[in-house]
Order: sequence, then structure tokens, then C-alpha cells
Amino acid sequence: MSRILLKSAAVAFGSVAVSLLLTLIIVPAMGFPVTRTIWLTSTVCPLALAWIACASTFWQSDRLKGAHRDLARAHAQLAAAHRRLSEKASRDDMTGMLNRESFFAALDGSRRKSDRGALLIIDADHFKAINDSFGHLTGDDALLLIASAIERGVRSGDVLGRIGGEEFGAFLVGATGAEARRVAERIRREVELIRFRPVDERTVPLTVSIGGITCGEDANVSELMRAADLRLYEAKHRGRNLSILDRDISEAA
Repeated sequence: MSRILLKSAAVAFGSVAVSLLLTLIIVPAMGFPVTRTIWLTSTVCPLALAWIACASTFWQSDRLKGAHRDLARAHAQLAAAHRRLSEKASRDDMTGMLNRESFFAALDGSRRKSDRGALLIIDADHFKAINDSFGHLTGDDALLLIASAIERGVRSGDVLGRIGGEEFGAFLVGATGAEARRVAERIRREVELIRFRPVDERTVPLTVSIGGITCGEDANVSELMRAADLRLYEAKHRGRNLSILDRDISEAA
């Protein structure tokens, strides 16, 4: 408020100065004497009117600026909330990985940017037996351990998602066939090393089977999924706790 009064005073005294200057020029030019009444009118009227008008204008201006700041702050908060909601909607509630829809959207986006990379499908072995023996809550604990092992096994920048109940997808951005095999084997070992003890200190083994395919130039997401699924099925058929990858789709067919 004091800032508004000072600004208004500056403008008001400026108006008085201009008024007096005009009075000294115009009144004598018209042949009239500059009387005390004219001096008083030339001083008081601009001082009062300008001060009141400027104070009102500056006050309204400050209110508008404050309203704009509040609006900008509310807009930023709303945008942040929208980003958080969008992020939450794209994530699996249990593991924090991308959900199925978001994973395939990210996979498709990565494929558009680069032809290189590899897709892994990772499936927990004998997981139904864990749920049946120990209950679904214990099964959830096991699934979280597996998810953490997968995260440790991939590289920074790779895309992870939970694409089924106990099935995960990993897109290894820019990976060659040799790199993809190393990552798949690292994931398999990380899961195998888990010491899962749901009850009575008895260790229940956790393993995964992995099927993978490196990306050909023209392969779409559906073709990559079918090819990786074939290799996952082969890994299951050959005894589980195994990773099988092919260099391209023609080998997986």
C-alpha cells in the first residue's frame, strides 16, 4: 500500500508541476492576472484528482498482477497434478513398471526412432504353484522380488513393463544380438540368485524363462511379440530357467 501511495504522490506532484506551468503560460497569454485563487486551483485540483485517480489505478493494477500470479501458480499446480496422474495411469500399481498398454506404446515409439534394439519377454516359472501353496499375498512378494531382479539386470535407458500377471517385457534400446543375450542371461541369473523364504526359513526357488528377438528394420510390434513368444515357449518347453534369443524374425519363424 505504501508503494502505491508513493507512486501516486509522484504522479500527482508531476501533474501539479505541469498544471502550474500551463497556468503561467496560458492565463497571462489570455490577458488575465494569475491570482491566488488560480494558483490554488492549479495546485489543489491536480494534486487531489491525480493522486486519487493514480492510487485507484495502481491499486487495481496490483490486484490484477496478483490475480495473474495466482492464476499462473494454479495453472502450474494443475499441470503438475495432470502429469502425476498421467504417470500414475501409465504404471503398474504393484511393481511401478509401465503397464501393458504404456509398455507397447513406448516400444512402438522407440521403434520409430531407431531400428536397433531387442525385445525380451520374461515369464516367472511355476508361479501358479507359489500362489496355490502360499497364497496370493506371498505370490505378490515373490513377484516384487522378480521385478527388482529384472530391473537390476537391464541397462540404464531400457524400457520395462509388466505385460501380464507374471509376465514382463523389456525393450533393450539399441542393443545388438550379443548385448541382448548378455542382458537376458544377467536377468535370469539375478532371479535365480533370489533366496525367497515365505515360511519356516525354507527357500523356495524363483526362476524365469526368457524369449527374445532382435529388431529387424521392417518388423512391427506385433511381429516382434509373436517371435519373442515363440522363443519363450521354447524356453519353457526345454525345462524353464532358460533364455533363448534369435537374431531376427526369420530365425524365429
